[in-house]
Amino acid sequence: MSCRITRTQIKGWQALTLANSAIEVTVLPEKGADIYAFVDVATGIDVLLKTPWGLLPPGSAALAGSNGEKFSEHYAGGWQELLPNTGPSCTYEGRHIAMHGDVATVPWTANIQHEAAGRVEIELEVTCEFPQLALTRHMSLSASSPVLTIVETVRNLSDREVSFLWGHHPVLGAPFIEAGCQMRVADCMVHTPATAFDPANSAYAPGQCAPWPHIQALDGRMIDLRVIPGPEANIHDHACLTELSRGWVEVENSCLGLAFSLEWDRNVFRWINNWRPFGGSHAPPLQGIYGIALEPWVARANLADAIAAGAALSLVGGGTLSTSLRAELRHTSSRAENGSTGHHPVRSS
Repeated sequence: MSCRITRTQIKGWQALTLANSAIEVTVLPEKGADIYAFVDVATGIDVLLKTPWGLLPPGSAALAGSNGEKFSEHYAGGWQELLPNTGPSCTYEGRHIAMHGDVATVPWTANIQHEAAGRVEIELEVTCEFPQLALTRHMSLSASSPVLTIVETVRNLSDREVSFLWGHHPVLGAPFIEAGCQMRVADCMVHTPATAFDPANSAYAPGQCAPWPHIQALDGRMIDLRVIPGPEANIHDHACLTELSRGWVEVENSCLGLAFSLEWDRNVFRWINNWRPFGGSHAPPLQGIYGIALEPWVARANLADAIAAGAALSLVGGGTLSTSLRAELRHTSSRAENGSTGHHPVRSS
């Protein structure tokens, strides 16, 4: 099967799907250019998280508990891009900067750049409300390769220096994520929050800094972060990974014989924000979520804190910064070794 681009609608949102014989990747330009689905063609399995309430149609009421945070109001899972902030809301130069920035909550323009049997590419663009930054994202597939390539550029549209944070927010979910999945990452250090991330359901002792993959639990036992538990674990936790020897992370489901990996420039995205809602998120708007986030970020803090710590990015007036990411969904030999799993193909809807 050659490459192709399909225009459809999903729950009232414009959708563009880039496909080849290995993977199908669907983006929703009007919904913050969310990467809504990342599907393995052979099995029909979509590796990205879908929230229990799913994708809400345009104009839907905000989810209960979102507390005015635009990012949370219609969160449906998937993969978002974050700019000019990655953490909680803050103030920058006297202006309110939303949690995770604003580009994930506004429409982007979308254009087909290349459509041929051997390769397809789309271009998506958006401008921040404040500060004056423009973001261009090119997404491409080549024939038969299970790899999505993202090449993107941030431009400072003003004539003065601008500080910002930048990141990606991919979250993997069921049926790809299940008990026994393994997370692998380059050599790094693990940090847990200074206080319990979710006091009712945290398992990780706060305030730790330890080499991957072992950290201490609240009850004193050691936890191996490589092993992903099932939703019955009933925990809602968070870790941040830094001092990465390489910008790379992978999760494998050996029963399904599938592995999803993400690779990037660690000199741009120096942290992995590793949100871990393993069935223990019970407060709205995130109740009932089961998945794991593999989020390359510039810094672990919000923009104000990152500026204070000297960790934010900055561009002079008219300046640009470009980088690329590579997402791969590959078949492993584990499925053949483990035999049939009883899983049924699941496609995104």
